[in-house]
Amino acid sequence: MDFKLLLGCFVAFVALVNPIQKVFVVSSLHQQFDHKMARSISVRASLTALVILLLFLFVGRIVFSYVFHIELYAFQITCGAVLFYNGITGLQKGVFFKLDQSMSVRDITAVPIAMPMIAGPATITSAVTFPAEYGQVETVIAIVAALSVNLIFMLYAGAISKVLSRFNLMNPLVRIFGLIVATIGVQMVFNAIRSFVEIFL
Repeated sequence: MDFKLLLGCFVAFVALVNPIQKVFVVSSLHQQFDHKMARSISVRASLTALVILLLFLFVGRIVFSYVFHIELYAFQITCGAVLFYNGITGLQKGVFFKLDQSMSVRDITAVPIAMPMIAGPATITSAVTFPAEYGQVETVIAIVAALSVNLIFMLYAGAISKVLSRFNLMNPLVRIFGLIVATIGVQMVFNAIRSFVEIFL
């Protein structure tokens, strides 16, 4: 095992998962659930994201190309649209999402928290392509480590948000990150369009 490759792969996945963003996502959960339920959702969403990333790492190309007959750019556009919607919600309402009576905890755990906020197009694409660059074992370890770091931020999001709220920073920062998340969603769509154009040029 090459430690330098492992470290590089880990840093890349941490940057793609973006644990800081999850502080503001989980803070929205605390407005609707108690502390215990918010922690449970965080753990379950992280485990769901881990399963998704490992699944795509091992069989991603087969799933995309031979099972569903879809390209990565189509997947990127769909997830980009989901991120854009949730980012706009955070920008306008000060929360990233708000449950209605038709949504269950299971629903919100899978979408949008597990996917695409943790296991998004960028991380899924990396899970598919990184083994060729860093090695399969290194990529698996890097995914587990990066999601562990992300989970720590999610579990302590309540304490972090309390500090921010004390200085009246929480609401403005949620709206700022809402704009950032929406912009990331738009960028994903543009990246997918560029990939589509490059294929047929």
